[in-house]
Amino acid sequence: MDIVVVGAGAWGSAMAIHAARHPAGHRVLLWGRDARQIAALQAERENSRYLKGVALPAGLTLASGPLEPLAARADLLVLATPMAALREMLRALQGVRATLAWLSKGFEAQSGLLAHEVCEQVAPRLRAAALSGPSFALELAHGQPTALVAASRQADVREQLVHALHGGALRVYANDDLVGVEVGGAVKNVMAIATGLCDGLQLGLNARAALITRGLAEMSRLGCALGARTETFMGLSGLGDLVLTATGDLSRNRKVGLLLARGLALPEVLASLGHVAEGAYSARTVLERARAHGVDMPITEAVVGLLDGRLKAREAVAQLMERDPREE
Repeated sequence: MDIVVVGAGAWGSAMAIHAARHPAGHRVLLWGRDARQIAALQAERENSRYLKGVALPAGLTLASGPLEPLAARADLLVLATPMAALREMLRALQGVRATLAWLSKGFEAQSGLLAHEVCEQVAPRLRAAALSGPSFALELAHGQPTALVAASRQADVREQLVHALHGGALRVYANDDLVGVEVGGAVKNVMAIATGLCDGLQLGLNARAALITRGLAEMSRLGCALGARTETFMGLSGLGDLVLTATGDLSRNRKVGLLLARGLALPEVLASLGHVAEGAYSARTVLERARAHGVDMPITEAVVGLLDGRLKAREAVAQLMERDPREE
């Protein structure tokens, strides 16, 4: 199978490395927008900025320049771009015949749309899917066991993704609840900021457990309001991704909360990361989408107040603790 991975950051590089190692013997190309970065990867055979110490497989091809001719020859395209760049990329690739899957997680800031909703707007004829689940790029690149969900409304698209990527260190499960999978991938980033804040303030393990549990409830409420199935949030793309991102030391969104707890301003926090933390950009959009559907999301509301500078760290916690009692 000819696979093109678009985006040479951490996740794009990790997915390309996995695909190139796959026992099926795929022909894999990793494409990057920055020609200098691709030249450096070619020279070093390593993505030292994002995946230091992980050698690129000998069979992995690297390219920059015009993407469309490369995409036209592919059987599978994997987009490893931030949500902010997804619309532009889907528009550029709307005419390809290949199956296309995105790794992007979040709500688009300008429109408030999930990734599949953006795709329906700009490229409705694409054979498309979301790849999501509890996963750190570095661990997949090192060949450590990882599980993802391939979510699409088209059964043959789900089957192709499982066939292409399932194997070696990666298990891929199929799911037709595209809304649920994408809501889980978006909202868990916001909850990870809240959990990082909790841990940064040393509020204890009781508080962490409560935040994760109530965060799962918020995620489920919003997802069901948008048409998802409740059981999806008990799976890899819901509970699994939430637990990993809220507690894992490699989580960028968790680190945002930890640094905010130290009193750093949001611009300082984001500048120190070196990577995109989607929760910092999509939290307000999550809240706006929830309000539009009459969904109560108090943890998200506190995170937004913190990110906007209207609340200090301990004020955000106090806002949650002072809410009136209610049934679970």
